[in-house]
Amino acid sequence: MLELSGIGGLILLVLDLWAIISIIGSSAGTGKKVLWCLLVIILPLVGFIIWLLFGPRADSRRA
Repeated sequence: MLELSGIGGLILLVLDLWAIISIIGSSAGTGKKVLWCLLVIILPLVGFIIWLLFGPRADSRRA
């Protein structure tokens, strides 16, 4: 099993936090937000990569 520690683990933690904040700020429905957040939390590396490719993004235009 892949174990990330040290600087690699810290980088992955920061990237996962960025993904979760972006998911929460997206315009997706609540159910989809919860599922995406769970995916990123349960499978940090794989979940982040899947989110990066297919997940909802935060709105870049703020009113």
